[in-house]
Amino acid sequence: MNKCKLGLIVNPYAGIGGSVGLKGSDGDEIRAEAFARGAEERAQARMQRCLSMLKDFSTEIDVYCFAGDMGENSARAANLNVHIVGQASSEPSSAQDTIVAAEALLKASVDIILFAGGDGTARNIADALQNLNATEQVVLGVPSGVKMHSGVYAITPEAAGEILLCLLKKQLVNIQACDVRDIDEVAFREGKVKARFYASMFAPVLPQFLQQVKNSGAAQDELVKLDIANYLIDNISNETLYIVGPGSTTKVFLEQLGVEGSLLGVDVILNRELIAADVTALQLQSMIKDHVGDVKLIITAIGGQGHIIGRGNQQLTPTVLRSISRHHIQVIATKEKILSLCNRPLLVDSNDPELDKAFSGYQSVLVGYDEFVLYPIGISEEPSKKL
Repeated sequence: MNKCKLGLIVNPYAGIGGSVGLKGSDGDEIRAEAFARGAEERAQARMQRCLSMLKDFSTEIDVYCFAGDMGENSARAANLNVHIVGQASSEPSSAQDTIVAAEALLKASVDIILFAGGDGTARNIADALQNLNATEQVVLGVPSGVKMHSGVYAITPEAAGEILLCLLKKQLVNIQACDVRDIDEVAFREGKVKARFYASMFAPVLPQFLQQVKNSGAAQDELVKLDIANYLIDNISNETLYIVGPGSTTKVFLEQLGVEGSLLGVDVILNRELIAADVTALQLQSMIKDHVGDVKLIITAIGGQGHIIGRGNQQLTPTVLRSISRHHIQVIATKEKILSLCNRPLLVDSNDPELDKAFSGYQSVLVGYDEFVLYPIGISEEPSKKL
């Protein structure tokens, strides 16, 4: 029996800056600051969630990976057969270790490289493929970073598992070139989104499970954003704590309210005043606990992708989300942004699968002044129905 040779790479520090408001994890200083603020690693657990879905095929899979945190731990936790092809040159591991790991997997002739990380990890792997002239190697990303604009990522760890299951079941799955995006983290922390095409890598494509490249939103109707903002302002309740997520649509609301919020952070409003800007998850938990009265959340969807939770707003942890009534969560988006989803659902990737399931169903979305649409959240169809 021919076994699947699954290459595995985990960037164990991917996404650690998200919940503590650092908007990234690139660089030793940022990583140290994230841990100082109480950040927790999550990439290994997310990779394990993906791999655990392959248990029925465990005898048909050989995993090739680096030792320890960079892959071995996740694979062994999922009871898969492991072949060690190297180890990180330092602790903590670095971007160069990711490149070297990818090159080792290429030399081992793996069938597919499954990796957990963010856009930086995707860029590192693209560099390795280019270094060895192996640009046709198939890859698949398990989303674990703060910002993931690239199109090689599944929408959740479980979605990556679904794609792999289709391959293991020998179902026909299209392979196509997907964009890898490069974003300037320094500019990102200053509230500026500077993303550009970096490379392309081939990935297995099941549209309901693979995320789309983020839409820049440049063509969105600014007048509609003003209508949305004005409706929110006209309906603000005093003594209600408003948590406002990142994004250009929510930023217009803050500007019209007359407060200096953050474009890419999570801000908190009380009685029409900004009481905290660019907060961390722990700060949110404390403010919610101390507040007497209603707590409401205002968030928007990422254009082209559709994520409302889990992309750039990891401060909204499962603990925070469970502290807010579902009917107190308001999603706002222009009709253009909704139409750009091409009937794909809105997405939630909270890092808690049970909570993600609780969000499934239909969500009221504010798309204009006192104008709402009902739109679905969650994966719309199983892969077997698509093939």
